[in-house]
Amino acid sequence: MPPATGRTDGRTMLLDSASLYFRAFHGVPESVSAPDGSPVNAVRGFLDAIALLVSTHRPTRLVACWDEDWRPAFRVRALPSYKAHRVAADGGEEAPAALLPQVDVIVEVLAALGLARVGCPGYEADDVLAALTDRADGPVDVVTGDRDMFQLVDDAAQVRVLYCGKGVRRAEAVDQAWLAARYGVATGQAYADLAVLRGDPSDGLPGVAGVGEKTAAALLARFGDLDALLAAADDPASDLSPGQRGKLLAARDYLRAAPVVVRTAREAPVAHVQDALPREPADPAALAALVQRWGLASSVERVLAACAQALA
Repeated sequence: MPPATGRTDGRTMLLDSASLYFRAFHGVPESVSAPDGSPVNAVRGFLDAIALLVSTHRPTRLVACWDEDWRPAFRVRALPSYKAHRVAADGGEEAPAALLPQVDVIVEVLAALGLARVGCPGYEADDVLAALTDRADGPVDVVTGDRDMFQLVDDAAQVRVLYCGKGVRRAEAVDQAWLAARYGVATGQAYADLAVLRGDPSDGLPGVAGVGEKTAAALLARFGDLDALLAAADDPASDLSPGQRGKLLAARDYLRAAPVVVRTAREAPVAHVQDALPREPADPAALAALVQRWGLASSVERVLAACAQALA
């Protein structure tokens, strides 16, 4: 994206990895286990999701984007409430105990398969997705269950989101027409402004009290973007209603800080990786050992078959 060859062919698929393996963990029964009884439901579900996505959308390049820092310091400085309710006693992110060992297995299997995986110290996977999207040469599919990634949608740049809110099999292809129909905003960047106004309790974002999704969309359609809306709130001569002006001014501090949290850091210094789909495993011996140890034969076979089909 582009790789050293400057290749321009094919579609790039970028995976919001944590979004997918959390969903796999909760969507596949924990009774799905390795020969020794260890749960591998997240591993199997994650690999099966890759196989389905690759066979359905036929990318030629794929990157599993990783959270190197799930709660970056620059976002916490801007808004201390950011994800604060999800901090575990040890300072990490709260996660099911049965999931954590499986993430390490996913990392090993991706490496043995030869599927690219990349994170960036001090940044979330969201930022990796954004940086790689900006760097891509050709159409991009961003696969996620996180609505915040709708901000990456850009028809002119051929970037769409495959939204897995209802599961990978029912993924919705999100483009600008979809955003306009569902949220009343015309672009991905307008969606980011809407997200700031609306807030998101699951991320510790309070939003503007009394301004819901529809009101936020109407205000943005009227004033253009968040900066223009804030300027109107500060201008007594603007035609904002007294109620709307009061709500925006009461949330002034939040509205100044929240864009740093909501908007992706497209400038994140993400390393270049070899992102071509593998025609054969990168490390067949390691892959065979992992398949035997964790009972992954069928899932790994499906991934390899999907890659071969996409590259045919």
